[in-house]
Amino acid sequence: MKKILVANRGEIALRIMRSCREMGIKTVAIYSEADRNAPFVKYADEAICIGPPPSSQSYLLGNKIIEIAKGLGVDGIHPGYGFLSENAAFAAAVKVAGIIFIGPSPEAMNIMGDKLSAKAAAKKYNIPMVPGSDGAIVNIEEGKKTAILTGFPLLIKASAGGGGKGMRVVEHIGEFEEQMKLAVSEAISSFGNGAVFIERYVASPRHIEIQILGDSHGNIVYLFERECSIQRRHQKVIEEAPSSVLSPEIRKAMGECAVNVGKAVNYEGAGTVEFLFDENNNFYFLEMNTRLQVEHPVTEMITGIDLVKEQIKVARGEKLSFSQQDLKIQGHSLEVRIYAEDPCNNFLPDIGKLISYKRPQGFGVRVDDGFEEGMEIPIYYDPMISKLITFGKDREEAITRMLRAIDDYQIVGVKTTLSFCKFVLKSEAFTSGKFDTHFIKNHFSPEMLLNEKEDEAIVAALFGAKLMNEKEATSKIKNTESEVLLSKWKQNRNN
Repeated sequence: MKKILVANRGEIALRIMRSCREMGIKTVAIYSEADRNAPFVKYADEAICIGPPPSSQSYLLGNKIIEIAKGLGVDGIHPGYGFLSENAAFAAAVKVAGIIFIGPSPEAMNIMGDKLSAKAAAKKYNIPMVPGSDGAIVNIEEGKKTAILTGFPLLIKASAGGGGKGMRVVEHIGEFEEQMKLAVSEAISSFGNGAVFIERYVASPRHIEIQILGDSHGNIVYLFERECSIQRRHQKVIEEAPSSVLSPEIRKAMGECAVNVGKAVNYEGAGTVEFLFDENNNFYFLEMNTRLQVEHPVTEMITGIDLVKEQIKVARGEKLSFSQQDLKIQGHSLEVRIYAEDPCNNFLPDIGKLISYKRPQGFGVRVDDGFEEGMEIPIYYDPMISKLITFGKDREEAITRMLRAIDDYQIVGVKTTLSFCKFVLKSEAFTSGKFDTHFIKNHFSPEMLLNEKEDEAIVAALFGAKLMNEKEATSKIKNTESEVLLSKWKQNRNN
């Protein structure tokens, strides 16, 4: 491949383009009118405006993207994550157009894009599953019978779901009917698919995922795990690799299960197999993401492997250049997602201008972002400003380095999740490793951040007062010295 179109925006578009440049591959950016002055547009070798700011009129226009690619003689299209990255119809259309789609086959995307078909594929390899229904719940009465067999509390989940949408917790049979109707309604409005299924509710789960990489020659490896349990609204905020709770034996078992999930669909490229991990060290298959993950940098840091370059090599038909035995965990890495959100107001998005924007630097610090000082945070897309990643020889060093980097990160103009991330990293629950996906519910309230900000304000005020007093004292001394000198000068002049 000599030229790749990146069908995405922001930090992931820029991150992909950097790897392409190192490989000697030209890049094409597509951008909306809102992103006209974005860094990824300036960095690309060619850039084409695809439409107005709303993604439905720009980044989701698959046919238009393909036409642009054909017109510019593009060899491959990299979808990044989000937008069209898991759209099997788009992947198939790219292939029909004679362009390489840098990702798995449309068939694999279709199977793994639906939670029920994904579970059916995984069952062929005896992958552990959370107890529940074998398929979609067709009617209320059938659902009630399955609910009783599964036990309470349980989850009703949308088959095509994600991000917590179409998901309902049911505590007892009396509320089952109402919650099922709500789940179906939300699933239809969010995904256009009202299919739901039942799973036992795991009370204190951790969210642990395994990165896999497969080629077109039947080779699949796992690149260890990422701990993704710190979440808000069922979406990740802090990730780390490796997890602090997995033993080498469990890590190996989970990794081999992830590889088997990949084998079930002849997986090619980078993908992630997600698991629930309970308090008794049991793990259960949750779903598979058939794309690059937002949090992929922590895996790159502990393995030394550029996942984007590997995706491109696999798409070119190359064999993996390493085996499972070649892969080793080296050190520890953390990633915090910096969102333009107010953690003191239920993490509501904030918009505005980046009046001041200074990135942290130094050994073991990486910033993947798509903004520059003076830019506006647009209202049309995900409010993530950047991903801040640190690496250390162990977990303690990665954490202390991250705390330093957060303090060094200067963002003025919008509220961000920096203060929340710092709160998490300093909490006993996180440092001890004794946390789960309910961290916010169990360990955080907005008042904690407000109190911390008040304490910081008091310290700043006291420090300011001290400086002022010292300045006044110095001024008095200087005034006294001046008066003495003036008196001596007058005396000498009179003499």
